[in-house]
Amino acid sequence: MAELDIYARLSEGQLAHYYEPEEGLFIAESPVVISRALDAGYRPYSLLMERRLAEERGREIIARCGEIPVYTAELPVLEQITGYALTRGMLCAMHRKPRKSAEEVCRSAQRVAVLEKVMNPTNVGAIFRSAAALGMDAVLLTAGSSDPLYRRSIRVSMGTVFQIPWTFLDEEDRGQEGQSSRESGIPGLSKMGFKTVAMALQEDSLSLEDPRLAKEEKLAVVLGTEGDGLAADTIAACDYKVRIPMARGVDSLNVAAASAVAFWQLGKRSSILS
Repeated sequence: MAELDIYARLSEGQLAHYYEPEEGLFIAESPVVISRALDAGYRPYSLLMERRLAEERGREIIARCGEIPVYTAELPVLEQITGYALTRGMLCAMHRKPRKSAEEVCRSAQRVAVLEKVMNPTNVGAIFRSAAALGMDAVLLTAGSSDPLYRRSIRVSMGTVFQIPWTFLDEEDRGQEGQSSRESGIPGLSKMGFKTVAMALQEDSLSLEDPRLAKEEKLAVVLGTEGDGLAADTIAACDYKVRIPMARGVDSLNVAAASAVAFWQLGKRSSILS
């Protein structure tokens, strides 16, 4: 049936532009994640769930969603429709919100994460989960990064993409000459009062424990793409270069793991522990 196209046939890119020029849709998976999206004010469009859930713990979700279509089937049928295994037997198509500017997202922030072309949705989701848990106030992404509202990113983040402010830098931060977000993003952060910290594997990088970093009132931690890391001009534009000390000849960590270490050290730890 055509009503199930959003779950069965449309790609996540197509969903993101479903109502263009208005905001599109995204898919949230599992009761916990759907509840966090509803808590954050996202409007549901329709529900698709395992039949038994509609009669059990899915009732609360259904009640919270109001007058929207609810489609149910046995789990093997749902997996045939969607083409993937449903870990919690429940999907919800939801309306995206209008994207905020970087200034709006960072207005009251003291610690932000910046993702430069982090393309893997699993890594993006894991970084959001660490950012939310370890003291980051916002996440900014450059063009080429995976959309945090892709289903896998949302699922890996456990819905924390709905709890921490974020936006892309590619639209509002282009300069008059049309330079890329990579070139304009760092100066934009500097104008907002942030000192920028490039996570870079260079010999002259500071230790993550350098006391100068903890003393900065506003810090932006800049993480690069899987494999290649940050672009050379991004590193050059940052105020600090920082690396995580390694043992046993290991040269680097996965970007998601590195983000957790950096956020723990550089985040507002006093507020986490209070």
